[in-house]
Amino acid sequence: MLTTAAAALIALSVLAPAEEPEEPAPALEVVTVNGSGCPAGDADVRTDGRTFTIGYHTFLARAGGGSSPVDMRKNCQINLRVNVPQGYTYGLARTTYEGYAHLQPGATGVSRISTYLQGTSPTAVVSQTFTGPFSDSWETQYRPSAADIQWAPCGSPRNININGEVRVTLGSADPDKLNFVIVESSRGTVRVRRC
Repeated sequence: MLTTAAAALIALSVLAPAEEPEEPAPALEVVTVNGSGCPAGDADVRTDGRTFTIGYHTFLARAGGGSSPVDMRKNCQINLRVNVPQGYTYGLARTTYEGYAHLQPGATGVSRISTYLQGTSPTAVVSQTFTGPFSDSWETQYRPSAADIQWAPCGSPRNININGEVRVTLGSADPDKLNFVIVESSRGTVRVRRC
């Protein structure tokens, strides 16, 4: 025979909302890492569930100090393939680039991140400018709100493209002195949701 307290607990458990199921873990693959700042094979790539980390060896833009004009801008494009169960979609939840910049008075540097889904035209862009004199570590982040994430169309998987770019403009800085912006690493996270 049920006591009144036991009956009340059973009734409450039936009325309690069911917990939301966790997002399934995507199968994330870094397909390519390539560009003027990261020649093929010149980056260390790691993936772990829904995250990726890339370490760069030569992703560096520079001006002055004997630099060539082609050294002023460097880019590196990352192409991500994401596999999720049927009935789910995915998008880039965030990515962060980190590095170091050394700029003389009069020189400027820029770190820029552009992201888009393969085969689509909308591109999200964030950029950060450094003005000399500047000699310090830096970090540039792309962190869209949930409403602004570029979600892959349901049932039509698209690779995620992330283009990182750094550039240096000499401006009025002494042309005999070196100015540079270097990218040391980038990392990111993919988010999954039901269609």
